[in-house]
Amino acid sequence: MVDFGSGQNYLGRALASPPYNKKVIALESKQLNIDGAKGMDVTAKLAKKEAIMRNKKQHRSELYGKHYTEKTAKATPDHPSSSYNQLPSRLGKCSTDQQSSIQYIETIIHDGNLSSMLTQINPFWSPSTPDPSSLSPPNHMVISLHSCGNLLHHGLRSLILNPTVRAVALVGCCYNLLTERLRALPGSPSSKLRAPNARLTETSSACDHHGFPMSNRFLKYKHAGGEGIRFNITARMMAVQAPRNWTEQDCNSFFTRHFYRALFQRVLLDKGVIDSPNQPSGSGNIKENEGTASEKKQKKKEPIILGSLRKPAYASFLPYVRAAIAKLSASPSHGALVTQNLADLTDKEIISYEKKFAHKKKQLSIVWSLMAFSAQVVESAIVVDRWCWLKEQEGVKDAWVENVFDYGISPRNLVVVGVKG
Repeated sequence: MVDFGSGQNYLGRALASPPYNKKVIALESKQLNIDGAKGMDVTAKLAKKEAIMRNKKQHRSELYGKHYTEKTAKATPDHPSSSYNQLPSRLGKCSTDQQSSIQYIETIIHDGNLSSMLTQINPFWSPSTPDPSSLSPPNHMVISLHSCGNLLHHGLRSLILNPTVRAVALVGCCYNLLTERLRALPGSPSSKLRAPNARLTETSSACDHHGFPMSNRFLKYKHAGGEGIRFNITARMMAVQAPRNWTEQDCNSFFTRHFYRALFQRVLLDKGVIDSPNQPSGSGNIKENEGTASEKKQKKKEPIILGSLRKPAYASFLPYVRAAIAKLSASPSHGALVTQNLADLTDKEIISYEKKFAHKKKQLSIVWSLMAFSAQVVESAIVVDRWCWLKEQEGVKDAWVENVFDYGISPRNLVVVGVKG
């Protein structure tokens, strides 16, 4: 089993344990996750702590420094420090039991070609071997639980690019992190319904061959607007929503956050920090001593990215605005502009904004809900595209998609399976 993006290897550890006893190769980009996974392997009795022979007195002296004395030594247990047991470099090596083993490889996966990684753990086959088939190479199955973005595409392509990979079973997530293979169509409805957005423009012009769509069927699909199926960043963000799992409390909290952020955007507009979507950049109300004209335009072109705030900030709109201003004032790109243009914003004025636009919260909630109801449509299309790609490959004998989790437990529950002939 080759686990793409293993994280802390919960899936691999389950498969390496009884009754499955599989050999697992965990590919992970972050060493911190690998260290944590190895620690849990020890707890799961899939690995043993490495025995370290050393002079205990000298080690304790180094650990406790000049405060270490013989009295300290008597009060110190044989295994003196909990931090000693937690040091990643001292965690045990994985079990080499014939029935089960886990091996970790720190790597960043850029495509589906695994030859350089598989040779690190598989001495029976390498690209330089004259006749690999005569050496009976082991078969590999690529698996992944909740692969983010293009990582699942790389996993699917590994089935075609690597002779020893015989099957794949992958569950995707984070569709918002997918890149786009096709340019946005000129004059598309989405471009007319929203203001210019730097992120939207950047992602829609990526033309990344690793991105969506994978299959020729989706790539060449003809429709009234042109050719090819596209999902921009907004659609892909909707695909990760799970409206069937929303509760009343979740909705109230969620829509309140969105309402406050939208209302704060109105404050920024009225105070000249940003331009109206229908205005040319840099034409709003901005004070004369704030930089050159070109600097003004550039600052207004850049999107205001606020991010999350502390929970107390959402008690009402007043603490939200104060927390948002404090955070943005420290921004190197917008700090000076925000500080100067919002310096005279009073509490009374902030409260009046909330009262004036309170009815808009319901409208925002309705629109957002309607967008979120497209989640399963967009997700289904993305998954079908991956299935279509597998069916288009000559070496693939069978391919299918099925549910593997209850939607209430994990809404990203569709596994894409491909098997070679």
